[in-house]
Amino acid sequence: MTNKLRMIPISKRKTLVDIKHFAKLVQPSKSFDAFVNSFPDILGGRDFKALVEAIVRAVKAKKMVGVGLGAHVIKCGLSPVIIDLMKRGIIKAIAMNGATAIHDYEISLVGRTSEDVAESIKTGRFGMVDETAQAFIRASKNTVLNDNGLGSSLGHLILKDRNKYSSSSILAQASKLSIPVTVHVALGTDTIHMHPAISGAELGEASINDSRLFCQVICGLNKGVWLNIGSAVILPEVFLKAVSVARNQGYKLDSFTTANLDMIQHYRPRQNVTGRPLTKSSLGINLTGQHELLLPLLRMAVLSRLS
Repeated sequence: MTNKLRMIPISKRKTLVDIKHFAKLVQPSKSFDAFVNSFPDILGGRDFKALVEAIVRAVKAKKMVGVGLGAHVIKCGLSPVIIDLMKRGIIKAIAMNGATAIHDYEISLVGRTSEDVAESIKTGRFGMVDETAQAFIRASKNTVLNDNGLGSSLGHLILKDRNKYSSSSILAQASKLSIPVTVHVALGTDTIHMHPAISGAELGEASINDSRLFCQVICGLNKGVWLNIGSAVILPEVFLKAVSVARNQGYKLDSFTTANLDMIQHYRPRQNVTGRPLTKSSLGINLTGQHELLLPLLRMAVLSRLS
């Protein structure tokens, strides 16, 4: 049977890997830009460079670069990276889920966050901290009174109370820089929702205000970049709805870049961030890796290209 196989010369075969795409060896004395350019133009190396170029292009054109942050971005110690990019005018909008805002607030208050759930759940102490819930209660009430969003209200609260570590708070620094920061809560999912004094009505109204603000942010995404970092469900769903609102109201969203950065690639980010919202002129990028490695690398790559 095999003697009837039709063989072809290798020169006629279509191939996916070419030596010209291989990694390049650079000396330690070279620039960080040269280091990034040395990545192979294959899979993640190619996609990483494409994301850097998209961010640099958006920044130079004064277009939107926004970031949706899951809680692990805070828990992995990356607030300084995000804050620096905000201060440099690179990140122009932030979205958080409820857990991200909780960890950010606790960092601002005591410089520590994230309890040992496996240990505290056995004793009934999990999520029973009073100060964090009280802050959200106050912020929600202020939101209803002032008709603003939960993110803005929390940021103002941290600054007003002069929390000791406010310089490490994304919420507080976004408030100081007048950068829109929105908090999207799913009632019943966060520790503060167990507090007896929490008001679902006030917390819900505060968060729906942020959802409307987020829609305004996404209306300006054309030619820009949206990064979903570490949120598997909430923020990808929020992003998809905001894109629909923007297009329904006639805003042009036909050419932009989205990226999902996470340790594991989940269904909703791939569908709702880097898949369904894209047009033929848009680009969706999925990078898999640990936040504590990917984000500092991305920051340095962008800054090096901009310089």
